[in-house]
Amino acid sequence: MSSETTFKIEDKYMAPFFVKQQISIEKGDGVFVWDEEGNRYIDFTSGWGVTCIGHAQPVITEALLNQSRKIIQNPNSGLTYSPARAGLLALMKEVLPPHLTHVFFSNSGAEANDAAIKLARKVTNRLDVISTHQSFHGRTISTASATGQASHREKFNPLMPNYRFVTYGDLDDLAQALDEDVAAFIIEPIQGEGGVHLPSEKYLKEVERLCSKNGTLLITDEVQTGFCRTGPMFVTGSMGVKVDFLTMAKGIAGGFPFGGFAMSKKVASRLEIGDHGGTYCGNPLGCAVAHAVIKYLVDHNVSANVETMGGICLATMGQWKERYPHAIKDIRGKGLLLLIEFADPDMAARVSDGCLDRKLFVRQTQGNGIRVFPALNIKENELKEGLGIMQAAIEQVAG
Repeated sequence: MSSETTFKIEDKYMAPFFVKQQISIEKGDGVFVWDEEGNRYIDFTSGWGVTCIGHAQPVITEALLNQSRKIIQNPNSGLTYSPARAGLLALMKEVLPPHLTHVFFSNSGAEANDAAIKLARKVTNRLDVISTHQSFHGRTISTASATGQASHREKFNPLMPNYRFVTYGDLDDLAQALDEDVAAFIIEPIQGEGGVHLPSEKYLKEVERLCSKNGTLLITDEVQTGFCRTGPMFVTGSMGVKVDFLTMAKGIAGGFPFGGFAMSKKVASRLEIGDHGGTYCGNPLGCAVAHAVIKYLVDHNVSANVETMGGICLATMGQWKERYPHAIKDIRGKGLLLLIEFADPDMAARVSDGCLDRKLFVRQTQGNGIRVFPALNIKENELKEGLGIMQAAIEQVAG
């Protein structure tokens, strides 16, 4: 099948939720992908943060093949035990912050966030949930209601009630909002889709203290930041922040649709049989893939590679900011979750288009930003090739 045929079929039958780039990707290998005509591209989006160890990664292929030959879905689903699920749970215990003792697996990050919010209300017997402006927590009606961006909420009115919003990074704003009606505060330790915003070093520890004092459960959404995206396995764990729920997805299974949430023993003790469930949650196939991906991250010390490659990115992008101060307003991020903020959305769009013309995928975010989040095991020569393309695109627009 040719790209033109693919375009016609998708345009005719697929729901109209995306503005498509006129490229049909047929295969991938690591950070590289090829279209149906055989043109090679570099992927600096890692499939929106999910292909954390590259496209067509052999350990994922082997896990899919080996487990699918055994069983894909258990009889009675979660009501029967699974060695694949048990193996993943044991590995999760090794990589999660120690106080998070119980885990439930989901199909996506939105589903994990939705469940954490629901269960927090049950545990506390309170209704209100606080989120932050510019946050993103998913596209279900509940998580869209918890998302602090009007563009993701207002066209779907009426929204779910009992959500409030505070300024990200502002402790005074949070302290004033916390009261006896607040069941949970849900927060990304680093805002991703909202523009890669990092809080101060003390912020999350103080958030923990304020929530604990108020009897409010703390939910950290590590869907994008988890599994070494910023360096450590989890941001909150590396900072010693004790949360009540930690939600995860994206990098957990390297591109296979999978997610989950972990909770403290105290929270788990307040939950009962029937409080949550799901048909595919913790299915053996997904568990086998997630186990293979997490083991790869640990065994190959991917965390160290992320810190090294992230340092190269920040240093290189910092030079661009000095060279094009009229065009680049800011460079920010941590590890391999980075953003270049341009002077205006038009400039960001032209740089993004210039990258694509030169066979590099990047992601325009929040109008005037370009988010860079490649595979975590990217090699230095691959990274520099992609950065060179970005520089050429910036030079053409801003030089």
